[in-house]
Amino acid sequence: MSEPGRRERRGVLLRLDPAVHEAIAAWAAQDLRSLNAQVEWLLRQALDEAGRLPRHAGDLPRRGRPRKPDGGKRDGERTGDQTSRVTSTATNSAELAGPANTPLSGGTSV
Repeated sequence: MSEPGRRERRGVLLRLDPAVHEAIAAWAAQDLRSLNAQVEWLLRQALDEAGRLPRHAGDLPRRGRPRKPDGGKRDGERTGDQTSRVTSTATNSAELAGPANTPLSGGTSV
């Protein structure tokens, strides 16, 4: 079922050469898109460059998590240019040590 005002999307079975599939999948991963979204993006680009993209074609679906209906921020979201904190999962000095369990500070271990 679709949202009001949105048209249903159609599915297509597409057979690809394995090397072409792998290349598109790698490109999609770099662009943080699904393989399906990458194929649709490529097709739209080709249609547009050829002057054949229909005027009534809808926009590509937005990527990522949908916004809240009220347009507000989600729980835990920050505003402005604050960045989120990265937390360490290391819980003991052995996990914090470098290669061969030598401390990162260059001291000797006992």
